[in-house]
Amino acid sequence: MSIASLGYIGFEVSDIGTWQSYMENFLGLMRGAEGNGCEAYRMDDRAARIFLLHGERDDVAVLGLEVQTATALETVKANLEKKKIAYTQGDAALKIRRHVVDLICLQDPAGLDVEIYYGATELTNQPFNSPAGVSRFCTGDQGAGHVVLASPDMDRIRVFYVEALGFSLSDTIGMKLGPDFSITLEFYHCNQRHHTLALAGMPASRRLHHFMVEMATLDDVGFALDRIGACGVRQKTTLGKHTNDQMISFYAETPSGFDVEVGYAGIPVHDESWRVTHHEAASMWGHKPVST
Repeated sequence: MSIASLGYIGFEVSDIGTWQSYMENFLGLMRGAEGNGCEAYRMDDRAARIFLLHGERDDVAVLGLEVQTATALETVKANLEKKKIAYTQGDAALKIRRHVVDLICLQDPAGLDVEIYYGATELTNQPFNSPAGVSRFCTGDQGAGHVVLASPDMDRIRVFYVEALGFSLSDTIGMKLGPDFSITLEFYHCNQRHHTLALAGMPASRRLHHFMVEMATLDDVGFALDRIGACGVRQKTTLGKHTNDQMISFYAETPSGFDVEVGYAGIPVHDESWRVTHHEAASMWGHKPVST
């Protein structure tokens, strides 16, 4: 498998001040470096896991996909060339902004920027310290979390992430959204995290439906729930447990209008024993809409 993890996510946001408070006081991420219209946030010893990019889109702007070594990056480049997928070499300034040794830049078929890199900067001399008291985020080999992307052209998107980048199907969920409208969600892994990427075959005003951060304890999730009112955050769902990854989580709205899932205890995928399954509901219990 070529891609090792979702190393970082970049959001283009219009209200940077509100986002700063949201990241630190509600989610509990630690502010990192800033400059050149870009601010970094930390979830662990890495210099950056989430970037806030100044702009008007209020959507996901870039996915940073990590490979383990320079050799692995060359393997990805060779596969892209074989499949005639264009990419460019990241310049020195971009490497500095992303805190990596080397990276290449390309776009998925829907136009989302994708950066594939190795050599992320570790700040073990400046340990992660959550300003909201989160004990720990679950990152490491599983990466920064997951993203759920919406696209009406599932076939081209699927080919890109599976055949070009090496993601593997974990399972699917069929969801009935109306009397005559159903969609199938597809969940993909690139490491033991149940899904790093999920695809929803539907048109949407934003490419990103939600991103997920996984906390180390159920208490961390509960404390985040308690912070919602004080932080002026809109809660979207009650606490619930998903059918497929069995994560216990709730959803809240971000200052840009898409959602964040704050979760705990997702099950791992072990390729040697994993079987792809289909589910007819997204949640075992909970995840009920919260009226405002």
